[in-house]
Amino acid sequence: MTLSEPPPDHRTPTPTDAAVTVTASAPTGGVTDKGLRAGALGLFGNVVIGLSAVAPAYSLAATLGLVVAAVHAKAPAMFILAFIPMLLIAFAYRELGEDTPDCGTTFTWGTKAFGPWVGWIGGWGLAVSAIIVLANVAEVAGVYLLRFLHLDSWAENLAVKVILGSVLIVMMTWVSIRGILISERMQNVLIVIQFGVMVVASIIALIKVGTSHAGPQAVMPRWDWLWPGGLSSSEIAAGIILCIFIYWGWDACLAVGEETKDAAKTPGRAAVLTTLILVCTYVLVAYAVQSFAGFGDTGLGLNNPDNADDAFTILGEPVAGPVLASLLLLTVSVSALSSTQSTILPTARGTLSMAVYEAIPRRFASVHPKYMTPAFGTAVMGGAALAFYLVLSLVSQSTLSDSISSLGLAVAFYYGITAYSCVWYFRRSLFASARNFLMRGLLPLLGGIAMTWAFVKSATDMFDPSYGSTSVGGVGGVFILGVGMLVLGVPLMLLCVAGGKDFFRGKTLNASTEVKVPDVY
Repeated sequence: MTLSEPPPDHRTPTPTDAAVTVTASAPTGGVTDKGLRAGALGLFGNVVIGLSAVAPAYSLAATLGLVVAAVHAKAPAMFILAFIPMLLIAFAYRELGEDTPDCGTTFTWGTKAFGPWVGWIGGWGLAVSAIIVLANVAEVAGVYLLRFLHLDSWAENLAVKVILGSVLIVMMTWVSIRGILISERMQNVLIVIQFGVMVVASIIALIKVGTSHAGPQAVMPRWDWLWPGGLSSSEIAAGIILCIFIYWGWDACLAVGEETKDAAKTPGRAAVLTTLILVCTYVLVAYAVQSFAGFGDTGLGLNNPDNADDAFTILGEPVAGPVLASLLLLTVSVSALSSTQSTILPTARGTLSMAVYEAIPRRFASVHPKYMTPAFGTAVMGGAALAFYLVLSLVSQSTLSDSISSLGLAVAFYYGITAYSCVWYFRRSLFASARNFLMRGLLPLLGGIAMTWAFVKSATDMFDPSYGSTSVGGVGGVFILGVGMLVLGVPLMLLCVAGGKDFFRGKTLNASTEVKVPDVY
């Protein structure tokens, strides 16, 4: 059996199945059966899309201080610990992507493995993640841009922040509609800026610490920062759920798989490569920041409450003067901006796939004839993120802040579904070889279990009204936002049942449906 063949447990397609099978023939002009531009991206471009969606500079700026607050000096250990299930999930994505390189990713694979109900709600989990993060990264991009321009008073003005954040969402939605090629070219520039500044700043900081030029607050790096010893299960769960957020986004590699050369293999390789690049970068930056800033509760110290929201850019001027300080502010803005655009890309393609198989209204299946992008779905995704951002901003900035803490629940939810889908989809072929057992069975299963544990433990902790900045009726606002947004998918799914009964009856997409794209080199 080749990787492109369905597992032996899949039944032979009936005539009814054949009538609804979506099979990509060799298209004219490099266009897939969904109307997307096939072969537009190579391995490098695919990795860039994955890294951009993660937005490492922004993720570190927003999360490192919170991770330190939760696990003290063990932040590097949390980055490594959270990386392990991410790598395991990446293996599941790679195996499923080789068999079924479809832009619906979790939706398509969950449906083929467990049926339409699980697949639909898995696709909703991915959409929820994008909507939540877009509302936050757009504001962050605007705030850091204003600070870079020395307009600090504007950066504190709610009206200015909301207007600029809204403009950035609209602008990045427009760029996403214009096409995958312009998106990739823009991301190439943005990702070089991000990693260049982060790595250079970290190396300078570590050199200053090692040569005793970092100041009295600095501490020498320790090997035990890489081991989570002495932490409670709640501390580890809190650290992991935060780190899930800073890793989240690499699966964008798979969502643009149909627009990638060698769609069966390149996206999976890109996903694994992206996670490896991220863990190395995060550990380097964490060591640099912790060593240079130390753990005091004043000045640069990471236990200073004033540094909790940004333990990253505060090191700019102390490390290398005002020029680096400005570059770090610009880097975080660029990082958030690139994430705004690259997060829209995979989510819009997910809705395209859902519409093709009639899981949501067919209007979402429309592809722009010139730009070959799911223009309608992209516009709707941008509009949904804009509405979510405006509502939360007007309610309170604390609610907007809590929404980012809730993001890990949605991510753990749909990553878990993907991992379990891999195991179940390939269940009949798991013992065909040692490789199958590991890559399609044991490793994805362990990744799914880890995501389930992180979801349940974090949701339990988030229920406490003291978790986060808000609470409603004695229930933590983070829990309400995280679980509430997922539960909202149930009535929406029931509405789609009324208009898409063929999908929910398993007629348009099932275990034996062929969803292939041509190999374009």
